[in-house]
Amino acid sequence: MLVNPLPAYAEHARHGPDGRHPVVALDIGGTKIAGALVAPDGQVLHKARRPTPAKEDETVLLAALADVIHDLRSTSVWEEVRAVGVGSTGPVDTAAGTVSPVNIPGWRSFPITEEVSRLTGGLPVRLVGDAVAMAMGEHWRGAARGAGNALCMVVSTGVGGGLLINGRIHPGPTGNAGHIGHISVEAGQERCACGARGCVEQAASGPSITRTALCLGWRPPPGEDATARAVAESAGRGDRAAIAAFDRGARALAAGVAATAHLLEVDLAVIGGGVAEAGPVLFAPLRSYLREYATLPFATACRVKPAALGGDAGLVGAAAAALAIHPEDDVKRPTAHPSGLVTADVPPGTARTGSG
Repeated sequence: MLVNPLPAYAEHARHGPDGRHPVVALDIGGTKIAGALVAPDGQVLHKARRPTPAKEDETVLLAALADVIHDLRSTSVWEEVRAVGVGSTGPVDTAAGTVSPVNIPGWRSFPITEEVSRLTGGLPVRLVGDAVAMAMGEHWRGAARGAGNALCMVVSTGVGGGLLINGRIHPGPTGNAGHIGHISVEAGQERCACGARGCVEQAASGPSITRTALCLGWRPPPGEDATARAVAESAGRGDRAAIAAFDRGARALAAGVAATAHLLEVDLAVIGGGVAEAGPVLFAPLRSYLREYATLPFATACRVKPAALGGDAGLVGAAAAALAIHPEDDVKRPTAHPSGLVTADVPPGTARTGSG
């Protein structure tokens, strides 16, 4: 189990043989699949990105992932790479190396670490949840740097969370601890994709904010798509339906943050993801509601901050996971071909073969 990658990273960077080498970082979400080559000091060297074909089947999804990796393999730095970190929307099972994302139905118990290792020529792979990766990145290089107890949230196509407890990343046995998006805060509301009702995600995710705004009569400007970004822009111009949609999302987020503060005494909540780019439209009502909900003395000190790393938070965190890999770790590598060889060169768009 990944307990605290940061001290391990620091040790590798100072003394370990892999501390001189860049790593691959992958950030898999419901909207995009991003990849990067990241130096041991956290500097992003090269990036690649594809839209996530979230409604497609396993083969199409894997082809998009393969294209991102192919772009990275085409760089001059690739030969120096020694490990891969993957942050994926969840649920994940870090022990099994599989993912079953709520917002990517084509992947159920999908062997992501095995496939990524195959696509990278047999490199060792460490899997973490996307919000855990974000927490690792923000703790290492961002808004949670130096924090002891924090909740880091990704608010985008879905809502996820990662926990920092007593200065250590706490992923839980399967890597899903802090999954705040599926705490129920609106009893009796519509059913979430996870099967429950009233989840934070049902009010606060980008698609949920957009649906709420549309139900309240908001419409995007001519020629624009109905997105959370468009809703945020309308809210900034004073559109009442757009403001109300963000207010509902902020209220749900505040309820989840307050519950976490009361349960675990976190004193910092870092909010990232595409929805957080709305700025004051989201953060002003969120902070106001948090003051209403976090009322006990030990919870009132909980502060809310926007993520400092922006869209790179998940990539930097995934890199931290990769940098923490020790040679003796039980990380996932591809199953050997019957010939005993591992295929190192996989062309872009190649789907996996065999069972599953």
